[in-house]
Amino acid sequence: MKNFALIGAAGYIAPRHMKAIKETGNDLVAALDTFDSVGIIDSHFPNADFFVEFERFDRHVEKLRRSGKKIDYVSVCSPNYLHDAHMRFGLRNDADVICEKPIVLNPWNIDALQEIEKETGRKIYNVLQLRHHPSILELKKKIEEGPADKIYDVDLTYLTSRGHWYYTSWKGDVTKSGGIATNIGVHFYDMLTWVFGPVKKNVVHVHTHDRAAGYLELEKARVRWFLSINFDVLPDEIKAKGQRTYRSITVEGEEVEFSGGFTDLHTVTYQNVLDGKGWGLDAARTAIQLVHDIRHAEPAGLQGEYHPFANKSLAPHPFQS
Repeated sequence: MKNFALIGAAGYIAPRHMKAIKETGNDLVAALDTFDSVGIIDSHFPNADFFVEFERFDRHVEKLRRSGKKIDYVSVCSPNYLHDAHMRFGLRNDADVICEKPIVLNPWNIDALQEIEKETGRKIYNVLQLRHHPSILELKKKIEEGPADKIYDVDLTYLTSRGHWYYTSWKGDVTKSGGIATNIGVHFYDMLTWVFGPVKKNVVHVHTHDRAAGYLELEKARVRWFLSINFDVLPDEIKAKGQRTYRSITVEGEEVEFSGGFTDLHTVTYQNVLDGKGWGLDAARTAIQLVHDIRHAEPAGLQGEYHPFANKSLAPHPFQS
C-alpha cells in the first residue's frame, strides 16, 4: 500500500483521484485545499488529515517523512497555474507526482521540472486519460495498420456549457487557466497528436472568452477543431434533450464513439503509474507546446479550412457592459 497526499481536494476532478487511489488499494493520508467543502473525502478516506493552509500541510508532510510514514505520491488537482509549484513540492519531498492536465502552462516549465526530476530521482506523471479510452486505442490501432501515406480528414467538436461562475473563477482568467484551448482542449490535442503524429501546421481562426476554433495539419491528419463553453452554440437536438455537453470526433466522416467510459479512466491511469507504465513529462510536451502556440497566435478569421461551427454568432462576455 502506497501513501498519497492530494493537493486541490475541493476541485471538480479530485473525487476521481480519490476513487483511483482507493480502487488501486492505496491510502490517502493528507489533503490540502484553501476551500473546506471536501466532505467527499468521507466517501473514500475519512481518516485522511486535511489542511486549508499550505504551511501546515507542508509541515505535516515533513513530519510524516521523519516518522517513517513518508508520502509516496502527491496527486496534484489544483488550478492550472499552481501545478508547477505543487509538483516541485512533491519532488522535493521525495515523492513521485501524478498531475492533472495541463501539466504546466508553458513548454519551458517542463525543462525546469525535468532538471528537478534528475536532482531528486523522483518522477512526474501526467493524467492523459484519453490514451486509455478503448475507442481511442482502437482508432490508434486502425491508423497504425492503415495505409502509410494516407492523410485523414478529422473534425473535433467539444462543447461543454459553463455558467457565469466560470468567468469569476480562476478558469475564466487566461493567466491562470491558459484559456479555453488549454483548459478544456489539452486532452484532445494530446490525443490527436498521439494518434495522428506531430504538428506540421497550426492556424487559429477564432479565439475568444467562450470559444476557440482552428485548423491543424498533423503528420497523418487534417484537423478542423472547435471548442466552446457557451450553451448557445450547442446543436438544437442536444438542447432539446436537456443536455449541456456535446463531444464529437469524426474521421473521414465516420463518428468515433467515445462518449462513455470516462469515469474509470483515472483508475486505469493510476494503475499504469503504479505498474511503472505512466506517461511522463516528455509525453506531455507536444500538447503543452501546441496549446501555448494557440494561446499566443493571432486569430486569422474565417478563411481557409475552418470548422463549420466557427461562424456561429459570438455572445457577449457576461460581465461586459
